[in-house]
Parts: sequence; C-alpha cells; structure tokens
Amino acid sequence: MAEVDTVSDPTGFGKGLPALALGLLMIACEAPPPSGLAPTDRDPAEIFCTIPEDQIHLGGPGKDGIPALTDPVMADAGTAGAAYLGPEERVIGIVIEGQPFAIPHRVLWWHEIMNLNVGSTRLAVTYCPLTGSSMAFDRSAIEGAEFGVSGLLFQNNLIMYDRRTEESFWPQMLAGARCGAATGTELTMVPVVEMTWQGWTDLHPDTKVPAHDLESGQNFANYRYPYGNYEELDNSGLLFPIPSIDPRRPPKERVLGIRSRRPVGGGGLAFPFGELDALGSVGVAHGTVGGGAATPIVVFWDGLRQGAMTFYPTAGSRGLSFETSNATIVDLETGSTWTIEGLAVDGPLVGTQLEPVAEAYVAFWFAWAAFNPTTEIWVAR
Repeated sequence: MAEVDTVSDPTGFGKGLPALALGLLMIACEAPPPSGLAPTDRDPAEIFCTIPEDQIHLGGPGKDGIPALTDPVMADAGTAGAAYLGPEERVIGIVIEGQPFAIPHRVLWWHEIMNLNVGSTRLAVTYCPLTGSSMAFDRSAIEGAEFGVSGLLFQNNLIMYDRRTEESFWPQMLAGARCGAATGTELTMVPVVEMTWQGWTDLHPDTKVPAHDLESGQNFANYRYPYGNYEELDNSGLLFPIPSIDPRRPPKERVLGIRSRRPVGGGGLAFPFGELDALGSVGVAHGTVGGGAATPIVVFWDGLRQGAMTFYPTAGSRGLSFETSNATIVDLETGSTWTIEGLAVDGPLVGTQLEPVAEAYVAFWFAWAAFNPTTEIWVAR
C-alpha cells in the first residue's frame, strides 16, 4: 500500500484526520452491504444491489462526510477568486448553455460532486480521486434532485446517492443506479474535457471557475492533494483490493476511455495518455467502438494542454478523416482546420462542430480496466 500524507482538512469536515488513513485504519476490508453502511429512513430489506456486495466498501467518512457542492460562488478567470489555481493544475472543462466552466480537481479532491444549475440545465460534475475518473451527468434521471457522496466505494470508485425520499446508489463509473429503488436507471453522460487550467483558459478566457471566497466559506486556496504519492504512474496501491489489476499499462496512467453502449464488461476502447503523448504537441487517433456494429470515432490530442476529446468523425452526412499538419488538425476531405474541441476554425467547414462522444471520459488505467475488463487499447504506430 502506498504511503500517504497526513494533512489538515481544509474543508472542516474532518480536521486533522489522515486523509487516506480514514479507510485504511478505521474500516475492515470486508464490509456489509449498503443497507448497513449508509443511513436511510427505509427498511434495509428494501435496498438491493445488482453489483457484488463484497466489492462495496465504506471508504472512511460516512454519508455526506465528504460534502458535495451545489452552485458554489464562481469567479472569472484572471480575477482574485481564481488566483488559487496554478497553470498546470487539472480541471474538468464543460460548456453549459454557452457559458464555459472549469471545475478543478483541487476542489473535487475534497468534494467529489458539484451540482450545477445553469438556466434550465441540471448537471452533476464529478471526480473520484481514487479512480481518477472525470464524468458529468444530466440530473433529469433523478428529476433534477441533487447527488451526494454516499461514503461507499465500488471497486474503489465513488458511489453517489440521490437526495430523494426513495434514495438509490449510483456508482460513478457505471453511470447508473445499481442499488435501491432506481436500480437499472441509467444516467445521461454529458461531454467534458480534462486538461490543464492554463490550457482551458487559453481556449475559453471567459470561463467561470469556483471562487476562492472566504466570505462564502470557499477556502479553496488551502486545499491540498490529500493522498500523498497515490497518483504516481506505477503506484499500484489502492484503498481497497479489486479482483485484479490489468498489467498492460501502468496502474495510475490516465486513459481516455470510450464506454461501449453494451453492458459493462462488453468492451470499450482506451487511449492511454502515454501513447497519445507520443503523437507530439498535437495528434489524431482513429478507432472504432461497439463490436459487430462498429462505430468510427476520432480522438483529438493536445499535448501542451494535456487534454483529449473524442468525436464522431462526420459533418452532416459526410464522413471525415483527420491528420496533423504544421501542428494543427486538418481533415483530408476539405482541408479545414479543427480545434481540440472539434470546432472547424478555418476552411470550407468553418463553424462546423463535431459531435462529442458523451460516453468518453478520463480515468486511471487500473480503474478503466476493472470496469471494462475486455477493453482494447489504442497504441501509437
């Protein structure tokens, strides 16, 4: 098991407690099923799961011990409220009703879920620091209710719960309810891109970001990474054991994975950052997902921003193929120039936006492979 630092808790919900040691020292690995772990007003007999209960563990703090955020005070890039972020810090970038937002990993290390209400849009932007998974969901499947942190983990991954009377449990990387009344309900994923703060603000200088704002209690400048060397590429240490760790890539390497629309375990495709980085400052990777009825996809890579996005390579009824030329992405059919966000900024297709693959997201390799054990791996040639 990797060593971890003992740090003060900047959120105030567990001051002075060792971050990772909460799970390691207080909880035995053999934990009872969710009905015995998360407080609920319902009869425990009513709570059932369709995932192996012996792989569900209490991670340390109980229900809401890690407090999800809802509509935090936002700041503009370049203002004092955003000054706590360094240029290389990783953020989850998302555009909601035309307004770009950056949700920093730094904030979600300590909160894991951010419920956002923008206009008529109800989203949950989520990050699990133990699995490195950045995902956003439309909350319409839970009637716009908020998601909270249950305190439970499935294969080390965050399990969310919905704040309704008939609450259910939603493993983040399964993108659906697997315990409780809503079992079998799937969440609609919303496309995001994970990259550096500097990279995101270069693309979106008008972005909003959760503000360091002492008046509202958002002391984000004091947030520090709580898990020591956990993120190191070859560190195989986990909070709880999983059935196996796929040895094909370093366990904590970030990959951009595309979920198969078939059940979990039915495949998927992973683009390791190490392979994408071999493409240079700008790169293109083509692939297919979906088994027999294979669907073409394309990944745009930006090495300077350390970010990648996946798209369906079509414009209207026209299929496109892409390459890099002079550190820019161009399509072979029209010679138009494209950004990492799939927008044509020059040439015959200027103004055209490629459709992002909503099922694509970034996670640590060990976690991606655990949830998608027959995944294929894209390798640079």
